Amino acid sequence: MIQAAIVGANGYTGFELMRLLASHPQVKLTAAVSRSNAGVPVADLYPPLRFAYGDMAFSAADVSQLKGVDVCFTALPHAASAEIGGQLHDMGVKVIDLSADFRYDSLELYQSTYKVTHPRPELNAQAVYGLPELFRDKIRAASIVGNPGCYTTCSILALYPLLKEGLIGRDGIIIDAKSGVTGAGRKADLAYNLCEASENFKAYGVTTHRHTTEIEEKLGVSLSFTPHLLPVKRGILATVYVECTASDADIQAAYDKYYKNERFVFASPMLPELHHVRGSNCCAIGYKLDPRLKRVILVSVIDNLIKGASGQAIQNMNILFGLDEGLGLPLVGEYL
Repeated sequence: MIQAAIVGANGYTGFELMRLLASHPQVKLTAAVSRSNAGVPVADLYPPLRFAYGDMAFSAADVSQLKGVDVCFTALPHAASAEIGGQLHDMGVKVIDLSADFRYDSLELYQSTYKVTHPRPELNAQAVYGLPELFRDKIRAASIVGNPGCYTTCSILALYPLLKEGLIGRDGIIIDAKSGVTGAGRKADLAYNLCEASENFKAYGVTTHRHTTEIEEKLGVSLSFTPHLLPVKRGILATVYVECTASDADIQAAYDKYYKNERFVFASPMLPELHHVRGSNCCAIGYKLDPRLKRVILVSVIDNLIKGASGQAIQNMNILFGLDEGLGLPLVGEYL
């Protein structure tokens, strides 16, 4: 049985990790660490977890108490995650980091994007970008995995095969993406108040959103990325506009080459919707050619808390420990 811990377990991604791990047959969660909620019963903050974890309480942020744990999910603010993740790595614990601290190849790009200094730069070169469908072989041998961002997962999975196969232009790519409110995390902020978000729709982070540089680095292109806040709890839908003169058959063949045997990614001409994937670890991709303007329009959807965060982290854990990749992960979304 794999012994697991979560550091930063009080947020939405922490809850989702605990919820999913509760049904994982090969994992025992031994510690849920929360600096701000140490000593508080987990069920007091998230009552549904009572059925799986009983009277388990959040632990204090004492890394030494995690000695002997096999894997730790770190879900802390940027830089803080790498600090604690580095200590855990030094203790021989495998680390799956849900912050941006180990996502970038370029430390300079990471530091300029997040306006922080990386506390463990020597470990960054060892980290592997945790997008399983594209980097599975590297993940298997990793000791630190940088779990991708939610917008980045949705965008990269849609574009990667078409760029690799040379079917689309590398210039002028536009990603118009929309996220549910949980994408901002569990925090008190006026912008995510019910009265502000409900029956409203807005763009934010225009030209400045931090996921732009992560997407660009992994795809090797420059692009325009504009995120929007949807008045829903969860889910991401990205609409991508890019130059293309290929045929439908060429596009489908490219997606089949990379994803035909992937259980969590599906591509077809049908344009997907949020409720096709919400509650699952899946990414659905659709496409529509516009021969008049010589473009293809891609639509990619994920659940931001599962495939965009906690579910993908568990998928990475399964790979790290040689388990069936789908263990503990929902394959069918909550359509209703």
